[in-house]
Amino acid sequence: MQGRLSPLIDGRIQSFPWNTWREELTVGEENDFSLLEWTLDQERLYENPLLREDGQDEIRTLCDAHHFAIPSLTGDCFMQAPFWKVEGEEAQSRKDDFIAIAKACAAVGISMMVMPLVDNGRIEDQHQENDLVSFLQEQEGFLNSLNLKVVFESDFGPDELARFIARLSPDTFGINYDIGNSAALGFTPDEEFSAYGARVLNVHIKDRVRGGATVPLGTGDADFGAVFSVLAHAGYTGNYILQTARADDDDHAGVLISYRDMAVTQIESHGA
Repeated sequence: MQGRLSPLIDGRIQSFPWNTWREELTVGEENDFSLLEWTLDQERLYENPLLREDGQDEIRTLCDAHHFAIPSLTGDCFMQAPFWKVEGEEAQSRKDDFIAIAKACAAVGISMMVMPLVDNGRIEDQHQENDLVSFLQEQEGFLNSLNLKVVFESDFGPDELARFIARLSPDTFGINYDIGNSAALGFTPDEEFSAYGARVLNVHIKDRVRGGATVPLGTGDADFGAVFSVLAHAGYTGNYILQTARADDDDHAGVLISYRDMAVTQIESHGA
């Protein structure tokens, strides 16, 4: 996850690393990372290099130079300013942002946008859900023209998430499975994948305590053995994104490398 190789900004575990986003690719290459999920915030949205033509040129150049791919975007901006929770001109402005972000993603080769329906972005009633679904159904042809999929991170229970995702075409929409969030909510991998496993297109690796915050891998309530077993059984072949806890000693590269090695061991041992 972009930002995990940079110092914290204002104590936040995740935000776009304005001062160090270029250096992250250099450090990543030096430590055998080659995959990045871009982080996009609503604050200074159109100043982000992803949303500027010169920035897009630079992103493509740096990715080529450092042998990096950016297949996905984590759209924290959608959680911070959800269009399905406002009306009128404000809603239209945020939907215009969605269109601009989708075009920007396609310009740098991003093929998947993660839309977090959690925290400030969580769906609270049927009206909000219907507004979100209707807009995305209207945009399906546009998204397909960009070879872009939208995947949802949600705090819905397994059956409710299965019901929700069934409203949207599997050709264009899927689920981002967050290991830590599921652990925090007390969901079991078997129940989740029985309900919607075929729709999982992206996986965030992290650990959380039940009802609590993100913690170092292996110290929370995530059952990684069970998760990677069900992923293997489901035939999952997508990416694994490290959205892990930050270093207490500011050695962010060191701790990310250790998490990467832990995850690879777990994935390989379970055949995922």
